[in-house]
Amino acid sequence: MSSPFKSRLSIVTLGVADIRRARAFYERLGLVPAKASQADVAFFQLSGVVLALYPRHLLAEDARVEPDAPGFSGVTLAQNLESPAEVDACLAHAVACGAKLVKPGQKAFWGGYSGYFADPDNHLWEVAHNPFFPMDDAGNLQLE
Repeated sequence: MSSPFKSRLSIVTLGVADIRRARAFYERLGLVPAKASQADVAFFQLSGVVLALYPRHLLAEDARVEPDAPGFSGVTLAQNLESPAEVDACLAHAVACGAKLVKPGQKAFWGGYSGYFADPDNHLWEVAHNPFFPMDDAGNLQLE
């Protein structure tokens, strides 16, 4: 029997405290807002996935959970790059744009290199070089 659940990720939505501040941060990082963006929601096209920013209280309301409910947080986003030097440059750029450095780039126990930054709403981004996950010409991971 075929499953109706598809093996894909289309949109990652971050619940943010201040939509204007969050949008400005991601624009400073170099992301370009899509035309579908509006005053209370911002969309950014990433490699095959869309990043959305939406007020946290409205996102919680839409999901019918309390904004501080257990399980409503706990999301990390990841970006894989071509080398440890690119990881360090990306982390430095994020900090220059207003991010907080959570973990500097360093050799990882799994054989790669990674670090973390937090955006103004404390959403964690891992920036990594994983020599075991090849990327295609568009920068998408190729796991098989």
